[in-house]
Amino acid sequence: MSIRQDGVTEAIRTEQERVTMLYGRLDAARRRAEQALREVFGSGGAVANVQGRVEREVAAAEQARRLSRLSGVERGLCFGRIDDQEGVTTYIGRIGLRDEEHESVLIDWRAAAARPFYVATPGEPGALVRRRHLHLKERTVVGLDDEVFDLERMSDGDRRTLVGEAALMAALRRGRTGRMGDVVATIQTEQDRVIRSGLQGALVVQGGPGTGKTVAALHRAAYLLYAHRDTLERRGVLVVGPNSMFLRYIEQVLPALGETQVVMATVGELFPGVRAEAADPPAAAVVKGDVRMAGVVAAAVRDRQRVPDGDLVIEVDGTPLRVAHDRCASIRDRARAVRLPHNMARKLMVTELLRELARDLLDGLEESLALENFLPAEDAAALERELPAAQEPYTEQDLAYEAERLWSFPEVRAALEELWPNLTPQRLIGELLSSPQRLASAAPGLDRELLLRPAGAPWTVGDVPLLDEAAELLGEDDAAARAAARQAELERAEALLYAREVLVSTGLEERELMDASALADRHGGDGDGLTTADRAAADRTWAYGHVIVDEAQELSPMAWRMVMRRVPALSLTVVGDVAQTGSAAGARSWGEMLDPYLAGRWREERLLVNYRTPVEIMEVAADVLHAVDPALRPPESVRRGGARPLAVRAGLDEVAALVERERGEIGEGRVGVVASDAVHAAVAALLPGGDDLDAPVVVLTVTRSKGLEFDSVVVVDPAGILAQSARDLYVAMTRATRRLTVVYEDVLPEVLGRMKSTL
Repeated sequence: MSIRQDGVTEAIRTEQERVTMLYGRLDAARRRAEQALREVFGSGGAVANVQGRVEREVAAAEQARRLSRLSGVERGLCFGRIDDQEGVTTYIGRIGLRDEEHESVLIDWRAAAARPFYVATPGEPGALVRRRHLHLKERTVVGLDDEVFDLERMSDGDRRTLVGEAALMAALRRGRTGRMGDVVATIQTEQDRVIRSGLQGALVVQGGPGTGKTVAALHRAAYLLYAHRDTLERRGVLVVGPNSMFLRYIEQVLPALGETQVVMATVGELFPGVRAEAADPPAAAVVKGDVRMAGVVAAAVRDRQRVPDGDLVIEVDGTPLRVAHDRCASIRDRARAVRLPHNMARKLMVTELLRELARDLLDGLEESLALENFLPAEDAAALERELPAAQEPYTEQDLAYEAERLWSFPEVRAALEELWPNLTPQRLIGELLSSPQRLASAAPGLDRELLLRPAGAPWTVGDVPLLDEAAELLGEDDAAARAAARQAELERAEALLYAREVLVSTGLEERELMDASALADRHGGDGDGLTTADRAAADRTWAYGHVIVDEAQELSPMAWRMVMRRVPALSLTVVGDVAQTGSAAGARSWGEMLDPYLAGRWREERLLVNYRTPVEIMEVAADVLHAVDPALRPPESVRRGGARPLAVRAGLDEVAALVERERGEIGEGRVGVVASDAVHAAVAALLPGGDDLDAPVVVLTVTRSKGLEFDSVVVVDPAGILAQSARDLYVAMTRATRRLTVVYEDVLPEVLGRMKSTL
């Protein structure tokens, strides 16, 4: 065995001893948490008072949360080591661990002490002498990579055990797995700036294909939850992705980092109770996404606040009751003037009209009992002069009683419902978009033919912001809810006082295991046991502490209105690349989308290095980007050595054989087949796997491929994709990490002329 091999073997053995010790500490921590849980639940029958039950619940919740975090870091517990000029060695991992003497043996990657691991560069190493990356398979060290910043300061023993190459290049060569891997072990300096950027304000992360913007943003969510736990644990973090496939792709990243209080949703899922996946045709998407649709929805609401053409006449038990047209209009205008949401203002309109109907009923009754109806006019007049002065014919109590009684008649309710109906967002938008007459009234300045759809048609993604806008304008008649809220507020005040007493008496406050507010929520809530994420996902009005929008360039102006409602503090991470905008309603610049809400209050970080796509592929993709906009520049690829991209002239019936060839070329990797919308169904029928991300071959449209990556990509029908959008072709060609093949039937698009062609 050579000296070099001896050194590698010794280095791996040394690190294996450390890793084994760390997993031992992890196992011990898990056992303690499990034992504590068993003891807590085992004491169920012994707790005889409320305080005891509360203490048990607090302890159980804390241990369950800790056990969940400990279980979420099993894979790749320790991934790094740094050695400084003082001879101090620090190990970096997914969580922090201590030994029996409470000395730190593993630093959480989010802690300030771990930052040198990410930001040190050969030009600015700081105090570091060496950075080492550890590669684990389960609990075994299978590889090491060293980066040396100051060889002179290293001991002879350390020099002898220097190993490998930079971790980033090794990570790039690993085959794709069907799920996004975390980058916590390979974060680069520019990504670290994104991750550790402050909570306040909006951060735009502009980055081209392969720059790691998505994983950096997700690690930012984990970092913010770590650094601002008090702020964010109660309010939660919302991650908005472009489609459900993308969310499945990234769903394992945050749990692997120990964070679970995050809601992930697409734009089509941001309205509770609706899951829209279908996209509108491009022209319709532009109209629905236009911010003028907010005015259309407002006009549609006003159109449902009617007065009759003449007097309001309702026949009740054979008696016609009447409210004059002018009086109806006056009541309607007063109800609008209070500026309450439609369904809340409806109560005023209905109450006032019922009183007018009751007044007409009582006036009619009074007239029917007049003396002149029973006596000659002269006798009636004489008798009235002799009677005491007349009192009011009826009281307010009489009026209220008759109004309430009239509301019990179906014909009365139906007539008032017609004038000012109680509306749901689904009903308002559904009836608006399916009615040429309603659209003509509410949307006179827009192309209404593009908005029109059959009644009962499934919701599209473009409809969801309209539903959200409608919900804001409609509201709910919340009288009962407000009364319940007042009672709940009184009960919560009592619960907070009691919680503080419990925490002080048990010593939990001093140990900072739980604050009084969290304890009050846990003990005094409705007992549903829901997490912050569960409650937030079900509540349209939930105010998140932070929102991350990925592939943000795809959001329409109306979608941005919906997102901004969910983060009143305007703390956002906006991730995307305007060069890859595929939606006709999407962004052409960040200022265009964000300035209406954040003028002067958003900042931009640009990621300029493409870690994913080889130079050979990026060169041909750059030609497509130039066709999109000559002023745009692709990110700079950091590695060469990929196979030259191929253009293959072949029919659809030959695609399966080409894909099989690619599988043979990449071994254990994955193949992504990205087809034009026109041929996607036909191609999917030829290949197994469909859109299953865990399959070795995945067949996708360009839209559903956004944010994903594959070892080999086969682009089918480039001319069809180019007809959709040159941006779409750029997206399709930049999904590959190793190999790219373009399959065309007739003529290869001129923009791909640099590609090596084979027949």
